[in-house]
Amino acid sequence: MHPPSGPAWLVWLETSALAVAMRQWQWLYPAVEIVHIFGFVVLVGAAFMFDVRLLGRSPEMPVSSLERHLLPWARWSVLLIVPTGAMMFVAHATEMAENPAFRLKLLLVLAAFANAAAFHRWPFRTVGDWDTEVAGPGAARAAGVLSLALWTSVIACGRLIAYF
Repeated sequence: MHPPSGPAWLVWLETSALAVAMRQWQWLYPAVEIVHIFGFVVLVGAAFMFDVRLLGRSPEMPVSSLERHLLPWARWSVLLIVPTGAMMFVAHATEMAENPAFRLKLLLVLAAFANAAAFHRWPFRTVGDWDTEVAGPGAARAAGVLSLALWTSVIACGRLIAYF
């Protein structure tokens, strides 16, 4: 293990008791990572199901019903993803802060959340007009395609972190 160097706040994070525990307890980091991955599976699974509905799959299911069912799962999964991601970050804060795959992953996550917020702010407000149509309107379909691309890219960057 390298001695941490870099901005003081990152060194402080990496030398905290939590960071030391994450590195030294044999099963802590893997357990936290498993919970993080599980949270991502739930979040991305919910997003994928919703996005493909916007693109025209399962037209017998109203978009609003699917949203009411999947959105709570996605929201709860964030409660797993954020703290476990933070725990893994502090274990190697100085390295992670410099890792281009990690930085890109964070930007892509923010973009995916912004896309979801924009979808709910604009096309979804008129869902009553297109709820049971085969596919959503152009803006909804575009949000679905963008969501699929962003979440796939987030997963790819998560895997690439180990190689940078």
